[in-house]
Amino acid sequence: MKYRYSKYVPNLLDDLDMDELMSKLSDLLMSSGFGNPRNTDDDSDRTMQALHDAILEALFNGGVLPDDLLEKLFGDAADGNEEQARNQLEELIQQIIERMKESGYISTPPDLEPEKARRAMGGAGDGEPGDVKFEVTDKALDFLGYRALRDLLGSAGHSSAGRHDTRDLSTGIETSGAPKPYEFGDTMNIDATATILNAVARREPGTGNREPGIEIDYQDLMVAQGEYQSSCATVLMLDCSHSMILYGEDRFTPAKRVAMALSHLIRTQYPGDTLHAVLFHDSAEEIPLRELGRVRVGPYYTNTREGLRVARRILERQRKDMRQIVMITDGKPSALTQPDGRIYKNPFGLDPIVIGETLSEVSACAKAGIMINTFMLARDYDLVAFVRRVAAMCRGKAYFTTPFTLGQYVLMDYMDKKTKTIH
Repeated sequence: MKYRYSKYVPNLLDDLDMDELMSKLSDLLMSSGFGNPRNTDDDSDRTMQALHDAILEALFNGGVLPDDLLEKLFGDAADGNEEQARNQLEELIQQIIERMKESGYISTPPDLEPEKARRAMGGAGDGEPGDVKFEVTDKALDFLGYRALRDLLGSAGHSSAGRHDTRDLSTGIETSGAPKPYEFGDTMNIDATATILNAVARREPGTGNREPGIEIDYQDLMVAQGEYQSSCATVLMLDCSHSMILYGEDRFTPAKRVAMALSHLIRTQYPGDTLHAVLFHDSAEEIPLRELGRVRVGPYYTNTREGLRVARRILERQRKDMRQIVMITDGKPSALTQPDGRIYKNPFGLDPIVIGETLSEVSACAKAGIMINTFMLARDYDLVAFVRRVAAMCRGKAYFTTPFTLGQYVLMDYMDKKTKTIH
């Protein structure tokens, strides 16, 4: 059989790390409305032009392009062929966008011919270039959750995979404790050595040579003990009030990134645990975990009490050894759902009526055996006092952190279950 070989034509994408590029684009793909805080429903950051500009920024300032690829693209600056370099760069960006679509990271409307025609004519034609929107797929969000988890755990040094360890012993598969006599209900993880030794010790003296075997009785059975590993039900409460993207800082996108990393951690390392997500703003509602990366903030107040109420109702249906609420917020409780369904709001926060009802809900969580761990992205004096009071009422922990260190605090707390409070 004859084989026909064709000449290999190198591709600009061959030297490009697409996974690293996707990580650099995470702020755009998980945008929370920070770019336009006055209109959080605006999807102007989900246009193809916005994606084009974000890729361009990542290629030059994100360290994604290797030096040799830069040299291949632009060659010697003394040549002065800027038009050719610009065309090569534009071709590379278009190839990256096509690769992202082929890989299933983004989806676009089926008819892109008008957009391609406008780009080919340098932006001429009806409408503005880049008006075509793109959607982030579940695959992209799952990948970003995995990368966030890897980056967060890597920055924390190391972590141990497994389940939640306790000081209790159980009869399991992994043996880490001394054997014990078998009791009805124990897992039949028989310790053969200890069982046979019991049977031998029970034999009458002088009968060893006449009986060919060892007779094992019920009382001889010994089972190996392993560390008892508990299960945990968690509700992640995310504050999506307007303050999360104000004051020149985007706090909500890092919070979403941590939520996605925690979801990936539980799904891969703690399959016996459960995780639910609750958004609280003027009111509160549970959302599917797959929608975490698409959530945006809005012109909302902070109804902490309603968020706790929804979370408590979810956890009361869970039959787990541990039940906890992980609340990520940056603001004072400023809204309250009244019995008739109307929303009472006080933009200044720490209203006595709102605080009183919120603490009543904290007390209800404590009575139900639910721990509340609060991760606060602000350090206002009155707010700090309120958060510490919440932690004291439900024996939880209060963490006062920043968007940059939020991930390490949340994940390490979940895995380590330490008892100290970090201020």
